[in-house]
Amino acid sequence: MKHILILGDGMADEPLDVLGGKTPLQYARTPYMDALAQQGVSGRLRTVPDGFHPGSEVANLAVLGYNLPAVYEGRGVLEAASMNVELHPGELAMRCNLVCLQGELLKNHSAGHISNEEAGELIAALNQSLGDDRVQFHAGVSYRHLLVVKGGDKRLACTPPHDIPMHPFRPALIKAEEAGARETAALLNRLVLKSQEILSAHPVNQKRIAAGKDPANSIWPWSPGYRPAMQTLEALYDIRKSAVISAVDLIRGIGVYAGMEVIPVDGATGLYNTNYEGKAQAAVTALHTHDFVYLHVEASDEAGHEGDVQLKVRTIEDLDQRIVGAIYEAVRQWDEPVAIAVLPDHPTPCAIRTHTKDPVPFLIYKPGQTPDAVDRYDEFSVRQGTCGLLSGDAFMKTFLAPCRIFESLNL
Repeated sequence: MKHILILGDGMADEPLDVLGGKTPLQYARTPYMDALAQQGVSGRLRTVPDGFHPGSEVANLAVLGYNLPAVYEGRGVLEAASMNVELHPGELAMRCNLVCLQGELLKNHSAGHISNEEAGELIAALNQSLGDDRVQFHAGVSYRHLLVVKGGDKRLACTPPHDIPMHPFRPALIKAEEAGARETAALLNRLVLKSQEILSAHPVNQKRIAAGKDPANSIWPWSPGYRPAMQTLEALYDIRKSAVISAVDLIRGIGVYAGMEVIPVDGATGLYNTNYEGKAQAAVTALHTHDFVYLHVEASDEAGHEGDVQLKVRTIEDLDQRIVGAIYEAVRQWDEPVAIAVLPDHPTPCAIRTHTKDPVPFLIYKPGQTPDAVDRYDEFSVRQGTCGLLSGDAFMKTFLAPCRIFESLNL
């Protein structure tokens, strides 16, 4: 049996008055996810272990069943892997956002979703002015970039920029958790403040301001770590050949360390305008040659960070009809059955515009399995599912288990 896991990043939410007390997932029209829930089994998954921040790097590693205390080294190292930046002993990697400041406030974490081309120019300017034998910036996608510091100490308290929209930025600057990390914290905060001088005067930002767009007028380093030691999916689950499809360096980096083939898709943006059809077709094509495909779609998470309820509903409907539906219709008649799982990594409630630790809803569909009584897919309906509340590697083991195991458990 083939397996495809479709992850709608940040898709889960909370009931909203503007939607009549429903969550965006309850409100959205999702005929394919509902149909798979009716034919499959459902439950909830705890993706943020105690003591961990509800970041996408934590939650996606947890979805795949990794032992977070053993492997977690932040998201910077994962994005480095996706960007083919080799980390050596003693090198500290950090996610480095381009953000928009409005006076003393951090207006948004994405610099108005700056384009790759504009961001590339700004990162090059930062490297020219601030880079040296110790500090290097590496350009990524849109606002998501990488900062590598030789001899950096990871014992730092960092605030993700998407946690503080329209809050003062200075109280959230980097702090040392141990005395030995004070020099690193001071260096990083100097880089932040110096970047503001360089970026504010850059022609790219002057043009953005003239066009009424948010400027990328500061960097924001966070999520520090060193090169992780991760087992591959083959070692963990005996998955012989696997693939990952995502527009996001973080997810592709997880794929690199997990031994998955990274499959690029033209027009995959990580936003609501991503190439849904291209990603669905790439997944179907990959299933012909791979045993497991991890298809990640970022759009709902970005809508949640923007607090845009209607856009979040739209991204969920797009995921259902242009990803889940397209894949289901393509594989339903295959001689070799294809199991489909759908879930978010974490909630990103529109009301607070950041991630939470709440368990996420999941569905698992396998041709020939005995379904449970859940008749639609959302945060509350799945609580009646026979899988209950899972954690650790239980979700992956349940998803990968042959149907006969479901039958023996009366699922």
